[in-house]
Amino acid sequence: MNEILLCKYGELTLKGLNRGYFEKLLRRELQKRLKLAGNFSVTLAQSTIYVEPQDEDADIDEALRLCRKVFGITAVARAAVAEKEIGAIKETAKAYLPAYLKGHASFKADARRSDKRFPMTSPQISAEVGGAVLEACPRMKVSMQNPDVVVMTEIREEKAYIHAGSFQGAGGMPSGSNGKALLLLSGGIDSPVAGIMMAKRGVTLEAVHFESYPYTSDQAREKVLELARLMSEYCGKIRVHVVSLTHLQEVLRDSCDEEYFTLLLRRSMMRLAERVAEETYSQALITGESVGQVASQTMQALTVTDSVVKRPVFRPCIGMDKEEIVVLARRFGTFETSILPYEDCCTVFTPRHPKTRPDLDKVILQEQKYDASALEDEAFASRYTVDIDAYEGC
Repeated sequence: MNEILLCKYGELTLKGLNRGYFEKLLRRELQKRLKLAGNFSVTLAQSTIYVEPQDEDADIDEALRLCRKVFGITAVARAAVAEKEIGAIKETAKAYLPAYLKGHASFKADARRSDKRFPMTSPQISAEVGGAVLEACPRMKVSMQNPDVVVMTEIREEKAYIHAGSFQGAGGMPSGSNGKALLLLSGGIDSPVAGIMMAKRGVTLEAVHFESYPYTSDQAREKVLELARLMSEYCGKIRVHVVSLTHLQEVLRDSCDEEYFTLLLRRSMMRLAERVAEETYSQALITGESVGQVASQTMQALTVTDSVVKRPVFRPCIGMDKEEIVVLARRFGTFETSILPYEDCCTVFTPRHPKTRPDLDKVILQEQKYDASALEDEAFASRYTVDIDAYEGC
């Protein structure tokens, strides 16, 4: 019995004359990732991408997992292929569906008839297939209002497809369809979520990570690179630029009023991030900040840090509370790595009473106590780059 994946996409259908461009990006990304699962053909018709194994070694379970992480795909159905004749459809349903109905007590049969030349209506198809399911699974009951599973028959141009519901996809827009931005990637929970959320809108990511060795450890750096790898399962290749802030932080500690330390550090981080963004042709910066979550994330503090850059700063987590961000981190698979107990540079020399409502003029006066430009030049010169790609070699 032939089995296939039907990948559905949502808002791409609204793209009008530009739709072909988005579909091309989506198909290309699927083709790249599916190489990890074996030999699959990827074809497109009627707002659906058909992923079909080409030999016995093709791993359709792995293909399903990979397709669900491709931005632009809203749902993936694992379906049996049948000839467009009701007898063949019923026999395929009886042979294929019982394995996917185990553990369910009720079902509803539905049908979608894209090919209007098919001689039966959708309700008629549903009734016939529903009867076939009851023959194969006599203990199941029909529930039109609240079924455990919906059995779907899709009549398309060439073939008919039968499946027991679909799996949720990643949604959003295809990778690379909406420019490039630079993510300030720490080892915490928030920034990986922020990066993935922007990638979901089609933004290509690069990342900058600030370290303070030896105050931060090798394990802390490896943790961040692992977070980038986990992100790349959704976002594709991510280039991580690592910048050392050790000397800069030591000078801040020794030169400035303690309550301003975090603000001054954040301003240097933003300036350095913009320099990396300029080199990498990134059009915006991304951070994981949420209003009021910590002292450096009050509206006044964010205004002070944003004042040093010209590029827009995207903060997709800005209106979320911590629990909402944690839910997303668990969904994306980054949470368990984010909570590993390795500190990042933001926890080095943390002030006891940081400024929460800073005055910009006073912050600038603090900045005049040391040569910020020279220290940032030194930090920028320390940078090195690590390429991360969960699909490397594809």
